[in-house]
Amino acid sequence: MKKQIIVTGGAGFIGSNLIEALNKRGENHILIVDDLGIDDKWCNLVGLNYADYMEKNDFRSRLHNNSLEKADTVFHLGACSSTTERNAAFLADNNYRFSCELCEWCLRRNTRFIYASSAATYGDGSEGCSDDIGKITRLKPLNMYGYSKHMFDLWALKQGLLDKIAGIKYFNVYGPREAHKGDMRSMIHKAFCQIRETGKVCLFKSHRPDYRDGEQLRDFLYVRDAVTVTMFFADNRNINGIFNCGSGKKRTWLDLASAVFTAMRREPQIEFIDMPEVLREKYQYDTEADVSRLRKAGYTAQFASLEQGVLDYIEYLQAGGQ
Repeated sequence: MKKQIIVTGGAGFIGSNLIEALNKRGENHILIVDDLGIDDKWCNLVGLNYADYMEKNDFRSRLHNNSLEKADTVFHLGACSSTTERNAAFLADNNYRFSCELCEWCLRRNTRFIYASSAATYGDGSEGCSDDIGKITRLKPLNMYGYSKHMFDLWALKQGLLDKIAGIKYFNVYGPREAHKGDMRSMIHKAFCQIRETGKVCLFKSHRPDYRDGEQLRDFLYVRDAVTVTMFFADNRNINGIFNCGSGKKRTWLDLASAVFTAMRREPQIEFIDMPEVLREKYQYDTEADVSRLRKAGYTAQFASLEQGVLDYIEYLQAGGQ
């Protein structure tokens, strides 16, 4: 009998790409947990092979009354990822408390627990972007989403669990199956739509004198690389802790826009617009994943360059993908 795999957030962006990768390995005894709501996230399930789907609230109730089938591996990717979500109580319950409950359930059953943290935990980057465990307590996220992720990292640290579970700090992931995220989808998807509709791309002006417009820096990661890293921790159950998941090479928003124009075979036309005031004090100007611990742990695959990932993604979008 095949062992069950649970993927929370399985209808979401990284989750649905992970399930596609699991299917390619012949894995289909998969329970998908999500909250489909009223958007088009359900489209990400089309074509995937899985055993069952369960709404998050139903899953959580069954978690509490111990009526769930034992799982071999839990990929806990489900969360509210909106960096502008203002309901702190909701984020604390949904992203933090639920994670604690699921982690404890897994540990009681010797189930492999792999969870999504976030680069948003690094805040303004003044403490760097090192996943050194000794630096966790110094981090100061800039928004409640990042803090809700940080809360769980801190809980796992204080409970002494980081030698039993694997956490992944995803940086700026982009790629297929993100259209449902609306305003939270990657700038690559937004740029593709803007160019197709208006012929130009709008980027935020810099509101710091040490960064010129468009030269704010991000570590952009293609979703297929994010999935490969995630699978690495499923294949290597003895490797635990919290690890960065990024390309390890920061690039500017101008680099990103240029890559999209090139992939679409268009001449660059870029307009700089004011950043909304609500974002200005919570905006990350410089992120770059330190992946030295990931490499030291044995991960050897190369990450796609921004140009390679964007070209592949734009070809997918031009073929009608979402």
